[in-house]
Amino acid sequence: MELEERARDSADNCIACTSCIAVCPITKANPEYKGPKLVGPAHSRMHFSDPSDYEDTLMLCSNCKNCDITCPNGVSVATLNMLERAKYFKAHPEKHTQADKMLSHNFQMADILNKIPLGKTFANLGMSIGESLGMMGMMGIASKRTTPRFATTYFRDLFKSIKQPKSDKKVLFYPGCFIDVNQPEVGVAFVEVMNANGYEVLMDNRFVCCGSPLVVAGYMDEAREHADKNVAIISEYAAKGIPVVACCTSCSLMLKNEYTELFAQSEMKEAAKNVYDAFEFLRILEEKGELKQVKFSPDHKFIYHAPCHLRAQGMGLPALDMLQEIGVDIVNADAGCCGMSGSYGFHEKNYETSMKVGSALFDAIKADDYHKVVCDCGTCRMQIEHGTDVKSVHPIQVLAKAYKKA
Repeated sequence: MELEERARDSADNCIACTSCIAVCPITKANPEYKGPKLVGPAHSRMHFSDPSDYEDTLMLCSNCKNCDITCPNGVSVATLNMLERAKYFKAHPEKHTQADKMLSHNFQMADILNKIPLGKTFANLGMSIGESLGMMGMMGIASKRTTPRFATTYFRDLFKSIKQPKSDKKVLFYPGCFIDVNQPEVGVAFVEVMNANGYEVLMDNRFVCCGSPLVVAGYMDEAREHADKNVAIISEYAAKGIPVVACCTSCSLMLKNEYTELFAQSEMKEAAKNVYDAFEFLRILEEKGELKQVKFSPDHKFIYHAPCHLRAQGMGLPALDMLQEIGVDIVNADAGCCGMSGSYGFHEKNYETSMKVGSALFDAIKADDYHKVVCDCGTCRMQIEHGTDVKSVHPIQVLAKAYKKA
């Protein structure tokens, strides 16, 4: 059933106050971008008769959601941008670049490689060679970046070997593509933390990519297919009283908010009530007095970066708060968007803008002798390491280490 109030109708609430432009990191970094107000709300109300007509800076939006966070009238500005982008690509599928196809369908390649003996090894080797020879830039992928490598063993396979205590308290883990195929150690840390708190972690391999990379690249029909599959699974577990927990803030935002904003289905809004970000869920346990208490004071200084897609969920900074409470010497960078925005910064055409956006964060990290950067988002962590040469970790890894030391 379609909701009566749809995100695409929120454009009429825009009062042209320019708050979104004032906080837009892309507008600040790239003067060519005319800003989210024009590209999203205004454009969506024009209803061009010819699909060829579109605001020529539409593709510069990174979907970072800072415009949504600041809008005083609740306009889904970034979502309107994505809907307009999808409309354009639907009329002009030939405009999709090779980089669009590769960066938004990494999950498909990952599945294929997992079924081929030494497939991941050869794929990683191919990326290394491609980067050294400049071939990635020729395909539209930023030549100065190191593309994420496939893990030797995906989390979905590692999970099978993890021995967990049986428990009546269960959570269903949604790993997302990045944790599953690139950084499975984050998923392992999540299982360790939940086990330490008396929970048994479940996996359901029917889950597919949340669809965030597809939305940004304009593959909206595919994203809808992913949404329908994931929502059906979430609803199935909700009926059993089993919550779904994600460790990637972009994934949790997609499952909790963006499905409903993009596709306006009541079942999506209902399923969203059963989805939690990892530290949001841990915070709830803490408020109930059910979280295992530890003290952890490592001899290092850490700095925390809050992903835009975490701030867009309006839950505060639960990971930072929890790590400070257990004794970790950690400060909030509070330096705005890192500039990566999922696959955005991987495009050659967006690289310079991406790095300009992240410059304030890079400076904040380099300003002191921080041991590591802590961040809830995988691609933010990649951007941080690329821009600073400082190692980064997910906060769940820090908490898992604290439990091991306890």
